[in-house]
Amino acid sequence: MDINSNRKYLVVTVFVVTGVIFLIRLFHLQVVDTTYKEYATNNVLRKVVQYPARGLIYDRNGELLVYNKAAYDLLVTPREVKPFDTLRFCQILEISVEDLRKLLKDARDYSPFKPSVIVKQISPEKYATLQEQLYKVRGFYIQPRTLREYPRPMAAHLLGYVGEVTRDMIEANPYYQSGDYIGISGIERSYENELRGKKGVKYFMVDVHNRIQGSYLDGDADTTAQIGKNLISTIDADLQEYAEQLLRNKRGSIVAIEPQTGEVLVFANSPDYDPNLLVGRARGNNYMSLVGDPQKPLYNRALMAQYPPGSTFKMANALVALQEGVITPRTQYYCAHGYYSGNFRVGCHHDQSFDLVPSISKSCNAYYVYVFRAILENRKYPDIRAAYEAWREYMLRLGFGRTLDTDFVHELKGLVPTSDYYERFVFRGSRWRALPVVSLSIGQGELGVTPLQLANHAALLANRGHYFIPHMVKEVEGQEIHPRFRQPISAGINREHFDPVIEGMYQVMESGTGGMSRIQGIEVCGKTGTAQNPHGADHSVFMAFAPRNDPKIAISVYIENGIWGSTYAAPIASLVIEKYLNDSISPNRAWLESNMLKANLMNPMLLIERENNGTEE
Repeated sequence: MDINSNRKYLVVTVFVVTGVIFLIRLFHLQVVDTTYKEYATNNVLRKVVQYPARGLIYDRNGELLVYNKAAYDLLVTPREVKPFDTLRFCQILEISVEDLRKLLKDARDYSPFKPSVIVKQISPEKYATLQEQLYKVRGFYIQPRTLREYPRPMAAHLLGYVGEVTRDMIEANPYYQSGDYIGISGIERSYENELRGKKGVKYFMVDVHNRIQGSYLDGDADTTAQIGKNLISTIDADLQEYAEQLLRNKRGSIVAIEPQTGEVLVFANSPDYDPNLLVGRARGNNYMSLVGDPQKPLYNRALMAQYPPGSTFKMANALVALQEGVITPRTQYYCAHGYYSGNFRVGCHHDQSFDLVPSISKSCNAYYVYVFRAILENRKYPDIRAAYEAWREYMLRLGFGRTLDTDFVHELKGLVPTSDYYERFVFRGSRWRALPVVSLSIGQGELGVTPLQLANHAALLANRGHYFIPHMVKEVEGQEIHPRFRQPISAGINREHFDPVIEGMYQVMESGTGGMSRIQGIEVCGKTGTAQNPHGADHSVFMAFAPRNDPKIAISVYIENGIWGSTYAAPIASLVIEKYLNDSISPNRAWLESNMLKANLMNPMLLIERENNGTEE
């Protein structure tokens, strides 16, 4: 064989193999290797996300409650960074050189070619100084953002706050990326999709020094950010602020509802916090301080605290008994300073017979033990357990022991125990009897009711048998609120049964346990209560609606460790009612307002003194 021919084939083979290798490598770089593509693209293009301003939030009268202020994030593309004056840079940013190095390392680990946020929420003043230095450094640039601002430091639990998305949130919703913000609680979370708007993108051509040279494709590839929708909340800002003043130096909550719509007028908690604390670069430190505060200002008592309702529960039992036909308004039971059965006793303050109306106005415990026994021993049911299940179903329809399908997040359902619970822990296979569960007759025992549920129950009473689902947003810009908020929910109890119950509630305020809180010229129907507390002084409870024949407001007030319902909860509720209906407090009740504003229940020694000198509900 010709040796020159062999050499020719060898050379051709080498060139072919080399060409194939180059082709494969080129294909890999341009098609397969996305990192290279990112690098090539990022060398000539900069993708800048356009973050929309979140929607504004107003109160029911058009007062602005939440708006936006300008802020800026500093981003870095690690692959583009060149040596620079880190000391001066860090002085402007108010961070240490070590922190900057760590931030750059984290960004590089995330992606050397993708921009990452390394310093968030820079103020406009700081941004002006930083902008003068950015041209000296490569790889860094600014991205405009907005932060929430609260002109009146109130309603923190209702409005909620905004925070950075977590990894789990990003995995659950691809709309969000690292560094994005999302509503965490309150309205901000419930209406996140409406408030957040829609992000846009701008593409810019950049030179080798990372300086913008112009729009890519004359902006044809850009998308415009769509600002979030504005919301009109249901709360009355002035009334909310007044309620929070009344709660100062106390633990508890006030929830007020417009009965005819289910719109929440007041949603106040104490202790609370200034919502501005959870905005800006100090947010993280402030949040940890609030978490560590022993007073628990982040705890949403109005929505999540589950208290025994006490005597405010008596109307519910009266309505069930009337509907079941086991009593009439004229049915009488005798109270001999309480109810007695063998060694069993439920105490009371009276020594007389009561029918329905005075049993409510004077809050007789014995009367409701008899009523509850009549419900459970009703012969229309095969046994007491079946009667109990029927009673529990009434309670669920009255709005207890379940969530109300509101637009609040973290809504708890309270507790109305199932018969299985009592079978397991109380009767344990023995015959069911009424006495072991009779504490439910006066709103004690295993019952748990949230302040929101109690206010909703007051609204149901005001409407004589139905309620509208409580909600905190009245209107979303450009769309109707959810239809479920416009549908009345029936309790399944005949309207005529509400008349004697409401008369009893009216007498509570005229001559009964709530008499001290009577408002001249306004017919208030209310009920005081004391919620037993195994951890200290009992809680003061009150529920009411007004006016009697054309209800405009329904309210519940819980004051922890307030002892009697008539001592704190009823006066505070009456002041909120008067403020809402009359816009002011009458001079002859100024003393009551002053006492409630000055009252301090945070002092345990004062609580002991009040408990020893307490009065009836």
